[in-house]
Amino acid sequence: MADPRRRKLRYAYGPYAGGPDPLAPPFDIRSAMDQIGRDVMEGSSPRQALQELLRRGLEGRRGLDDLTRQVWERRRDLQRDNRLDGTLQEVRELLQRALDAEREALGNEDSDDARFREMQLDALPNDTGGAVRELNEYDWRSSEARQAYEDIRDLLGREMLDQRFQGMKQALESMGSNATPEGREALERIHEMMSDLNDLLEHHAAGQDTTDEFREFMDKHGEFFPENPQNTDELADLLAARAAAAQRMLNSMSAEQRAELMELSQQAFGDPRLAQQMARLDAQLQGMRPGEDWQGSGRFRGDNPMGMGEATRALEELGQLDNLAEQLSQSYPGARLDDIDLDALTGMLGEQAGVDARTLAQLERELQRQGLFERAADGTLLLSPKALRRLGQSILRDVAEQLSGRNGQRDTRRAGAAGDATGATRPWAFGDTEAWSVPRTLLNAELRKASGDTRKLDVTDVEIVETEQRTRAAVALLVDTSWSMVAEGRWVPMKRTALALHQLISTRFRGDALQLVTFGRHAQSVELGELVGLEGAYAQGTNLHHALLLAGQHLRKNSDATPVVLVVTDGEPTAHLEPDGEAYFDYPPSPHTLRATVAELDKLSGMRAAFTFFVLGDDPRLAVFMDDVARRVGGRVVTPTLDGLGAEVVADYLKRRA
Repeated sequence: MADPRRRKLRYAYGPYAGGPDPLAPPFDIRSAMDQIGRDVMEGSSPRQALQELLRRGLEGRRGLDDLTRQVWERRRDLQRDNRLDGTLQEVRELLQRALDAEREALGNEDSDDARFREMQLDALPNDTGGAVRELNEYDWRSSEARQAYEDIRDLLGREMLDQRFQGMKQALESMGSNATPEGREALERIHEMMSDLNDLLEHHAAGQDTTDEFREFMDKHGEFFPENPQNTDELADLLAARAAAAQRMLNSMSAEQRAELMELSQQAFGDPRLAQQMARLDAQLQGMRPGEDWQGSGRFRGDNPMGMGEATRALEELGQLDNLAEQLSQSYPGARLDDIDLDALTGMLGEQAGVDARTLAQLERELQRQGLFERAADGTLLLSPKALRRLGQSILRDVAEQLSGRNGQRDTRRAGAAGDATGATRPWAFGDTEAWSVPRTLLNAELRKASGDTRKLDVTDVEIVETEQRTRAAVALLVDTSWSMVAEGRWVPMKRTALALHQLISTRFRGDALQLVTFGRHAQSVELGELVGLEGAYAQGTNLHHALLLAGQHLRKNSDATPVVLVVTDGEPTAHLEPDGEAYFDYPPSPHTLRATVAELDKLSGMRAAFTFFVLGDDPRLAVFMDDVARRVGGRVVTPTLDGLGAEVVADYLKRRA
């Protein structure tokens, strides 16, 4: 008999429908490449485009700019809300409490000694440090006053240690006053630790092997170092960072405050040994770690008074924020996102900031790993052929959506125009004009439904009947690169058009031969990567004549193919090529330039080339000229919108080769 508990363990599998895919990568490579490609086409170098992407961030992820802004806001708030004289203020309050209590006690005495003591109190220096120093040997009449004075010395000692050793202040507070046996015992342990620490650092600075000495030191005094450094160098790094922050705190105070605090430090715990050991430690650390910021300062102007330890940590935090800002700026030579201290970033700005920065670093590594960039011989970063293909796929997909969205328009091609059926089938791709294989398409749909997908028919189900290819085309795409194309916002649409056509031909019509030709003052045949990365430059001239010469060379090289010439321009021909190779420019167009251009059109027309002129803008002179030459060579004139340029060129190409 079957176990009834087993019958309950039934599982069903289906598409995940509970929100974003938890297994999806944290970034979209395709979207990233689209953004990089757009910036490159607008004139940025690939490196600049990559940096701009990292600065902007991705959908749902903050970029470097947002993280940097948050760093500076944190820095601003820290300086705006706080001030550094908290310890001085607390000492002044304790001193005033001690003096008030002592004067009250003396006022209740009727003796010459009491009057003399009152005179002593009245003669105290005006500065707090000098007053505390003068009272070091004073014999207090009031127990409350004596306790307040002892509190001053304990406070100063705890604050000095809190500047340099994490958690020391709280530990000492739990042990009570220095006047108690426990407090005195704790203070002696601290003096011993400071002496051993200075000896260790001195030996290490002298080049001695301190491995064993460091181990003995940590076994004896490890309680004072919860960070658990692993060697003397790590210990020196830790202490130097805090000592430098303490020095920056002093630098940030006024000269009077600084002098007052230095005077008071001699009274820490009523024992000058601590100040002496601290001075020795600072001198050694400055010699061992001169690269720390010992000279910096910060301007604090808030209302919240901070103690010495708290103020030192604030200066240390400012230093960390400055380092993070530099890391996030990526403006120094050899900068990498892996340079960013993710632990510090998370500690300062929260967990999400660390996640965002880590995602950007992963994106940068993934783009490099997938080979989407390559280096030219001169070391510059270029988009790789793989990146150009991905960019072309994305743009061609947009073009396909535009074509499919036309108001009921569709091409009517003769069945079998591409050749006789071979008997094989393959998945449909954009640009295919062959007939569907109905049996294979329906079978694919049923197989998909069996996996749980409820859609009746999807484009991914479609398979077409492969046919023999009967014809091939030689296509020359001539694109205007004169300054007006840049100035009027036609630069990027022109490049997107070239990318879409190149992607279509290289993936669906591999037998066709495409030549890209740019023309400004001169014309030149270019590779796709050159065109995509081409920067707009101010140069007068629209040399269609030269471009047609290069198109003719391409068509003659492929004389067995159907010749197709596609021209994208926004201006009349204003330049032509002279026999000596120099370009002649004149505006308005000279009759000589127009005659040379028309003559070259006639030559290509004699080769039975099919012409389409894509006219951008609304220049009436250009419209008249293009209408005239189109009638002369039997071509077409199309006046697309900028958004529709790519779709018009691709549709015209498909129509020409059908």
